[in-house]
Amino acid sequence: MKNILIIEDDERVSEVIKAYLTREGYNVFLTSHGMRGIEIAEENDINLVILDLMLPDIGGEEVCKEIRKSSDVYIFMLTAKGSLSDKIEGLNMGADEYLVKPFSPRELTARVNALFRRIGKDSGSMESIYDDGNLEINYSRRTVKVKGEEVPFTPNEFNILYTLASNRGIALSREQLIDKIFGFDFTGYDRTVDVHIKNIRKKIEEDTRNPKYIITVTKVGYKFGGEN
Repeated sequence: MKNILIIEDDERVSEVIKAYLTREGYNVFLTSHGMRGIEIAEENDINLVILDLMLPDIGGEEVCKEIRKSSDVYIFMLTAKGSLSDKIEGLNMGADEYLVKPFSPRELTARVNALFRRIGKDSGSMESIYDDGNLEINYSRRTVKVKGEEVPFTPNEFNILYTLASNRGIALSREQLIDKIFGFDFTGYDRTVDVHIKNIRKKIEEDTRNPKYIITVTKVGYKFGGEN
């Protein structure tokens, strides 16, 4: 059974989400406070965090950053802020999806189900798909190492890197990456991929202006340029 943590100070909203997710067979933890949410995430095997940004004690942004220090758990952010800059900021903080209030509990549940279906499909993938002595990508452990040191990746950052590396030399469009990683029913925007690519480059490239691994293909998208 998958464990989902909801950190939301609106009791009505959290109870509705919990009811929908419980009917789908998920085990749901609830809290209205950010600090308690961090504790629950540390004390339990949480598979997904649904995180509101407006909390009574500390901001959801700080909660996201604290959870990211020790976990690569999937994080869905809930917020009333819907501008492009707000979404990009949320992704840069480590969120995997960004839902703007008001939203449909049915849509949120569908996204959660789609997420776990994608994870299930990927579970049989190979042990290590890339290792050139500098960059190592290990799928079964979901780890990335640069010069022998493990580098923290969010789930979607890892999935994008893995998808590009497993299609080495093949240019993939933003739409193809969205379909492979987020699913065909993704209702986000193309900049989602660009923001993740920027963050990945910061973590694995020596020179982000002249990347070795994640290459931009003009008018197409991106490809993995590393060689064994």
